[in-house]
This record gives sequence, structure tokens and C-alpha cells, in this order.
Amino acid sequence: MRVFKTDSHSRHHPKSFLARGVPQPCPERPERGDILLAAVSGAGHTIVDADPVNLAALRRVHDPAYLAFLERAWDDWSALDGHGPEIVPNVHSTRNMARVPEAIVGRAGHYQADTACPIGPGTWEGVTASAGVAVSAAEALMADMQGAGAGARAPFAYALCRPPGHHAFADQAGGFCFLNNSALAAEACLAGGARRVAILDVDVHHGNGTQGIFYDRNDVLTVSIHGDPRQYYPFFAGYADERGAGSGRGFNINKPLPKGTNDQAYYQVLDAVLEDIAAYRPDVLIVALGLDASEADPLAFFGVTTDGFRRIGTLLAQADLPTLLVQEGGYISDVLGANLVAVLGGFEDAVG
Repeated sequence: MRVFKTDSHSRHHPKSFLARGVPQPCPERPERGDILLAAVSGAGHTIVDADPVNLAALRRVHDPAYLAFLERAWDDWSALDGHGPEIVPNVHSTRNMARVPEAIVGRAGHYQADTACPIGPGTWEGVTASAGVAVSAAEALMADMQGAGAGARAPFAYALCRPPGHHAFADQAGGFCFLNNSALAAEACLAGGARRVAILDVDVHHGNGTQGIFYDRNDVLTVSIHGDPRQYYPFFAGYADERGAGSGRGFNINKPLPKGTNDQAYYQVLDAVLEDIAAYRPDVLIVALGLDASEADPLAFFGVTTDGFRRIGTLLAQADLPTLLVQEGGYISDVLGANLVAVLGGFEDAVG
């Protein structure tokens, strides 16, 4: 399998993280990318350096004012007297405070939904590099589709995006995410000739940013299998009754599952949503590939095994669609690399 990657993701190196009120080292750090790259390299996959992303591609998804904030935030923050080593807002806009302020502290609270997306001196370079991986892979997939003859095998690829993106809205960062890589890939596919795209999010956390971006559209079907938000991040979205709005009504599907969901229970839900995706008849399937459903993940909520991830890869391949797997979550454990290799191996074995 072709693996698209960048080394520049390491420019974004967050340090701070707050879990249940306890400061901890951030689990979303450059070592994640190093582990995943080492795993796919060791498994013999073809490594491709991604192209830089351009501003036009980012603006297909993201608000220009938000992009300008991300690009300038560190310069504005570092001009403050006594500033901290990262931008972590101490005030956030809420349902009762919606004005966009001018001061960098206030703008940070407006554009950063929570404390899990600190901005440092290299964040803009790192997150745009990650976005470039998704867009490069999507453009390559569309080129393969256009060049394929009748009866050719559906093309596929993997985008090793780090940091992840599925919690990023068009105008807001959150949950380790700044630019929505899966949404950017979907828009690149639509720009490249696809009429319909399905995004299947298998990260253990609900893809609330992706849902928000496409909630009122019917050209992108969004499907998420995730931990029950009554108990788990992002808490405020991911419920089964969220079905889309306007022309997008019926084109958003959420499958919240209980803590401890194991392999067999997961397969049953995945089988069902793949039927929904088949009925939609997309030209492209984008899989927001979180590996944090693992039983060994430090943020564990589900109990999926490494063999379970292999089966997930097999089921995804059996959809028989042009498929782009975009890396989302999955944090450092002894089996992180093995879980990725299992998904990709299961996928490749199934397509033959």
C-alpha cells in the first residue's frame, strides 16, 4: 500500500494536556508519527513524501479568519509580556459569549474549543504539513481512478496524518486537532471529480468536527462509530439522533457504543454501517482511521484487539470502493504500530 507522509509534522510538539483536572504530558506528540512510520516501513509498504498544501485547498473546508488566526497566533502570543510556552486559553466562548474578540487571549478562547489543542511556535507548520498528507493522498487516489480501465481494482492509499483532524470544525480547533484532514481529503476528491464521498470514522472518539462541516450537505455522507458521548469526549456531540439538517438530513449517521465494546460487537456495527454506505453509492470512501479503539490505548474506552483491527481492515476492503485511510487518533502503546500494520494488512489481503 502507498503510504503518504511528511516529516514536518514534528514541528508541532505540544507539551500540555489536562485530564480530569490533572496536568499530564500530551499524548499527541511527534513520537506517534515516528512509531506509525516505522511500522509501515518495516511491513514493506511504499512510502511517498506528500506535497505541501496550498491555501486554496485549506479554504475548501476552513474559514479564512480561522486560518489567519492559526498562522499568526504564535507571533501574537509571544509578543505578550510573561506569555507561557504554549497557547492554552483560560477563557472560552460559550453559548452566552459569542463575540470574536481582538486580544490574542480572547481569540484563542474563541478558536480553541478546549485545552487539548495547545499552539506552539511550530504548530502552523506542523498542522499544514499534516493536511498536505491528506490532500496529496486524495489527489493521487483520484488520479488513479481516472487512469484506471474498466474492471480495474479499486485504488487505495493510506495518509499518515499527524496531528489528527476529525475534531476540527471549519472555524475551531479541539481535541488535538486543528485542520480537518479527512474533510480536506473529501473536498479534494470532490474537486477531482467525485460526485459523492462517504467518510467513515472508526476513531474511538466521535468525529464532531467532520460532522459539523458536512451536517447540512448530501454530497458527503458522514458515519461515526465511537464511544458513547454521555460518558466520553467530545460529550456535546455524537448522539444517535443527530441525523443532519436541511439537504443533509439523513446523511449523518452516529453509532455510539458502550465502554468495553469488544471485537465481535464492533464488527456487527461496522457491517451495518457498511451497508448504509453501500446504499449511498459513493465514488470514494474515506476512512478516518483512529487506532484508539485499542484495548491497550492510553485513552482506552473500547476493547478492540490487534486481530480485531486486522478484521476491520478486511471488512473495509470488502466494501470494494476506492478507499483512502486517513490517520486520526491512536496513542502510544506497545501495540500502536502493530495495530496499524494489522489494519493495512487485513485490507490488502482482502483485495488480493
